[in-house]
Amino acid sequence: MIERYTRAAMGRVWAEDSKYDRWLAVELAVCEAWAEEGVIPDADMEKLRGAAYRMERLQEILRDTRHEMTAFLSSITEFIGPEGRWLHLGLTTSDVWDTATSLQLVEALDLLIAGTDGLLDALRSRALDHKRTLMMGRTHGVHAEPITFGLKLALWWDETRRNRERLVQARDVIAYGKISGPVGTHATAPPSVETRVCERLGLRPAPVSNQVLQRDRHAQVVTTLALVASSLEKFATEIRALQRTEILEVSEGFPKGQPGSSSMPHKRNPELSERVCGLARLIRGHAVTAMENVALWGERDISHSSAERLILPDACIALDYILDLFAGVIRDMDVHADRMKQNLESTHGVVFSQRVLLALIEAGMAREAAYGIVHELAMHSWESGEDFRELARSSREVAERLTRGALDALFDYGYYVRHVDETFERAGLV
Repeated sequence: MIERYTRAAMGRVWAEDSKYDRWLAVELAVCEAWAEEGVIPDADMEKLRGAAYRMERLQEILRDTRHEMTAFLSSITEFIGPEGRWLHLGLTTSDVWDTATSLQLVEALDLLIAGTDGLLDALRSRALDHKRTLMMGRTHGVHAEPITFGLKLALWWDETRRNRERLVQARDVIAYGKISGPVGTHATAPPSVETRVCERLGLRPAPVSNQVLQRDRHAQVVTTLALVASSLEKFATEIRALQRTEILEVSEGFPKGQPGSSSMPHKRNPELSERVCGLARLIRGHAVTAMENVALWGERDISHSSAERLILPDACIALDYILDLFAGVIRDMDVHADRMKQNLESTHGVVFSQRVLLALIEAGMAREAAYGIVHELAMHSWESGEDFRELARSSREVAERLTRGALDALFDYGYYVRHVDETFERAGLV
């Protein structure tokens, strides 16, 4: 992922030196386990605890050997002396690589969970602010019936809460290590060593492994990130729609002096929400690759390795970025309640059509007959621009069933949102 979209903490998780730091942590944890098993002498273990790789030397060796683990180990053993022979004892590359990658993913998921908490806080605050801010609900992009903007945000809050739970589940699935040697038989690294290593590193040992941790775990992580990103795109798409000039009920915060267009000085574009949508698409693409990585030949191949060098950092870094970006959009967005009211009235009261329909049915009229009457009034209002409420009041068929007072009582926007408090309570927002 390019620096433009990389936040510092997540960038550090996926930096090259961070990867090698974790490789070293795994190697030393294995040495500690062998020492506890009585294989490595205490004096040698004291020397090993000071082991360090040399990045410059590592890169030099790598250019010659083209084997990263060999280069990593050589960059340590060249400087540590004969005690270095204990490093990588009984291991295969994947023991170190996969266990270290699990450590990176656990740390990355902790950051993503924290980012989700930030978005939840922003959504909750604005949902409560606008719990009773009336606006038009839309289906198929067309006016339906009134809702409140707070209800829309409460819906997003609830979905984001589910996404947080999914991230926690993904963290649980990937928090496993594998120290079982070539093809996973434990022939050269007994289960007791694996257990000791994983406990030391804060992981659990995979109950069964072959030469690698199974890639369904990694696929679950990346598909979870893709699902979270899809929710963010859904929310951002709605912000974009509500910022359209013809609607203009919500708009992204626009700092003074910020240009919206290089050619049109009047423009104020939802460019942050558009950026969220673009990067969400990238993350979803990585989910496909992660699922393709599940099927490896026999006890393993390395077709997954090259892809994971890209998709794991990219997916984590991109999601971390857009979680923070969209939380800022929510915190800073301008909510135009007056425009919401104007748009609510722009269809001349036809939104009350269902209330009139139901009232006529309850008053004894057959549904088909009631629907025909109300439909004709609504279409007349649409086509003529006359107020639906006045048309209903002047309708002889309606007057035969409903008193003027009963009819007027139907034209109350509060009816549609009378259960808002209960909904907020059920969601746990209050």
